Amino acid sequence: MLKFSRLRKTKMLEELKQAVIKGDCEKAAEWTRKFLNRGADPLTVMRGGLIAAMDSVGEGFETGAVFIPEVLLAARAMNKAIEVLAPHLPKSDVGKEVKVVLGTVKGDMHDIGKNMVGVMLKAAGFSVVDLGVNVPEERFVEEVIRENASVLGLSTLLTTTMPYMKRVIEALEDAGIRSRVKVVVGGAPVNEAFAREIGADGYAPDAGSAVRLVRELLKEV
Repeated sequence: MLKFSRLRKTKMLEELKQAVIKGDCEKAAEWTRKFLNRGADPLTVMRGGLIAAMDSVGEGFETGAVFIPEVLLAARAMNKAIEVLAPHLPKSDVGKEVKVVLGTVKGDMHDIGKNMVGVMLKAAGFSVVDLGVNVPEERFVEEVIRENASVLGLSTLLTTTMPYMKRVIEALEDAGIRSRVKVVVGGAPVNEAFAREIGADGYAPDAGSAVRLVRELLKEV
């Protein structure tokens, strides 16, 4: 088994990171294999290469320097690398222990923003359960319980369906499970003040900030 110096490892991590950022699936998988062949710690590869790459993409998306097609390509390259890396990772570090349930609230059929959040969360290592659009409060409650979700993400693009977010939170309270799940809201008409008003735990204006918000909320658990 080949070994490598700290400098070489740093350069290889940067190569892997850039392969993911550029959406190059073949190179992302190839660099991951090279790391494993050299006996690298899989967690180092995951955090220093793959997650670091998607963090960079997320920051670019927030500032407008990176666009949706580029995010999707990077996420695809990340997934290809994960396919190579996953068998060598402890289950707890593949992200399956932290579940996020997502859905667009009842009355709203829009899903582009929600889908982007799902892509970014998956790329960051979370297990995502996407309920789709036009989701009633009962379904949200059922899935949070069924999946033992740590986070619930609610999305809407319509001002007319914004109040439904509060109904979902009230349904969680009625079911006695509000305290065990963090609720994040987002969508074009939503803002921080509205999130506080309805009792949500946080507001994310876009997919990149949603990942950061989820991480921050989970630190409080």
